[in-house]
Amino acid sequence: MNKKLLLHICLVFCISRITNAQNFQRPEIDLNEYILKLTPFQTEDVDYEDIYENLFTLVQNPINLNKADINQLQSLFILSESETNAILTHRQKFGDFVSIYELQAVEGLSMETIRQLLPFVVVNPTFKTPIIRNLKMRATDSYLVLRMDQTLQKSKAYTENKYLGSPQRVYTRFRMSHSKDFSLGFVSEKDPGETNLLDYFNFHIQVQNKGIIKNAVLGDYLTQFGQGLIFSAGFAAGKGSEPIYTTRRSNLGIKPYNSVVENLNMRGGAVTLKKGNLELTTMISHNKRDASGLDPDTEDEQTFFSSILSSGFHRTETEIANRKTVSETNVGANVLYRVDHIQLGFSALKTNFDNYFQKRDLPYNNFQFKGTSNFILGPNFSINWQNFNIFGEAAKSSSGGYGYVIGAVAALSSKIEWAINTRNYQKNFHSFYGSAFSEGSQTNNEKGIYTGIKFTPKKGLVLTGFYDQFTYPWLKFGIDAPSSGYDYQLRISRQPNRTFTQYLAFHHEVKQRNDPQNELPYNTLIDTYRNNLVLGTSKTLRGFLTLQNKIQYNGFKIGAKSNGFAVIQDIEAKVNRIQIKTRVAYFNTDDYNSRIYAYENDVLYAVSFPAYYGRGWRFYLVSKLPINNKIDAWIRLSHTNVNERPYIGSGNDQLPGNNKTDVKLQLRYRF
Repeated sequence: MNKKLLLHICLVFCISRITNAQNFQRPEIDLNEYILKLTPFQTEDVDYEDIYENLFTLVQNPINLNKADINQLQSLFILSESETNAILTHRQKFGDFVSIYELQAVEGLSMETIRQLLPFVVVNPTFKTPIIRNLKMRATDSYLVLRMDQTLQKSKAYTENKYLGSPQRVYTRFRMSHSKDFSLGFVSEKDPGETNLLDYFNFHIQVQNKGIIKNAVLGDYLTQFGQGLIFSAGFAAGKGSEPIYTTRRSNLGIKPYNSVVENLNMRGGAVTLKKGNLELTTMISHNKRDASGLDPDTEDEQTFFSSILSSGFHRTETEIANRKTVSETNVGANVLYRVDHIQLGFSALKTNFDNYFQKRDLPYNNFQFKGTSNFILGPNFSINWQNFNIFGEAAKSSSGGYGYVIGAVAALSSKIEWAINTRNYQKNFHSFYGSAFSEGSQTNNEKGIYTGIKFTPKKGLVLTGFYDQFTYPWLKFGIDAPSSGYDYQLRISRQPNRTFTQYLAFHHEVKQRNDPQNELPYNTLIDTYRNNLVLGTSKTLRGFLTLQNKIQYNGFKIGAKSNGFAVIQDIEAKVNRIQIKTRVAYFNTDDYNSRIYAYENDVLYAVSFPAYYGRGWRFYLVSKLPINNKIDAWIRLSHTNVNERPYIGSGNDQLPGNNKTDVKLQLRYRF
């Protein structure tokens, strides 16, 4: 008998005996720390709340290793191609996993990789879930969250009576779910200055794995298929310290929408039916959107709007007048065929508005969407061969423009991983719900080629880097001619043991913009340069105390040079169920151009990444306090002091003086 097979049989037997006496408890994961590993340099272009929500969804709905396909494993952004194949090969060869501990028997998986996987995976028997009944008894995660926060200083809008509501932000969140079975959820938020406690809310009812119904959602949702060129709702961290796995998207299907980012969700119903290797997803939604510029055309009295507003603020009379002024209807479908290591899909989406959409009449908007209807469709594919994954998607919109993205990810050896990605989104290509890999915030008017590499010369030492070159074939805001640019990043991370980590990262970016010193009658472009350098260290002492420090430099040059730096010290402590996280930071930047975005720890389900600029200090403290077995409380205090400045902020949110203090309270009740 094969020695490996004999060893495996013995190991599985031992595991089965052990797991009869104990149940495995998935370890908790610090999602904030996980995000920092993916994005060492925080920028305003990345939606960190969306990243947090998607990570949290993965934790709440762990992947069952006995049913996971290659696409689900890839969506975790943890496993290399060889490691993904190793898990699937192990299951195919030896049958279903008996226990989570069996991961140690998978050839090619290191203990460090297994530790990273544990919060996101489970091992459950493969069985069909019953139809909807006895939800309360079947629910494994049920809670209600109440949160309130406020800035203690009064902003200009309150002193001048411009905001109609109270200065508190109020947030509620309810969820009852059983992973891969059902989910019920509700989220609401009132922003500071708004009058209605339910100014924004979303809800969902989701069922999964009910006969041919693989997934169905009623309420608020998003969908993701292919590379996100038509449907994108997933974990799109963009370019960062993980230069390999984040270059591709995964077929995540239908996902309930739990974010408080307004005007991005679909509201209606969506269902995925599965029969053998074929999956069919259909969806329909109808939303009322906030929009600005809703004015009648003087010639034919047709109304039109110039932009869809995503801020979600309804504090002033003008903002309230723009609330839900445009109706949007979406009808779409996706067909997905899976066979062995090949996935072939085709997506289509039609979007209709009840008013004419036309952006302001400016040269850089000449090729932006105009009209009341947009139709987009196209194919996508993903092929896995040995340790290679080749993927791509193409689409064409009713305007005649097309876009495509093609890439590959490969494990060239046990120590080297490599990725390449090329994209071309024409200037007249329009996709309202697409968010494919790109440099810009929109999936149009961009061409580029990206390559990334990850090298692990020995255990505990990882070197990563990427280079991306891009062009914008047409004008952009602040760029009055076709332009180009490039950026690259290098990172070295070292983890000699489980209690100490250290990393050094450098990012360099060159883009063209209008010359602010130009005196000619027409605009000319010049190169702008941005450099970012960060050194971070984390040390855990005696298992309950963690010290983290970071030194970050930002430099920006557009004619004159602007420099800034920050020195950040974080302290985290955990005693029994009590957790405390605090930060003291000193920052000094010449101006806003060299501002430093710093991701901060916050209460559960909340995200904070303020910009440090000027010269001053930043402090915060977050504490989790268990009241009893069912109730947990969080409190967060933060304070910013900026020297030599008569005010903080701008516009309606401008605060008098050079201090800003925020208080946040949160309660969670587990049913």
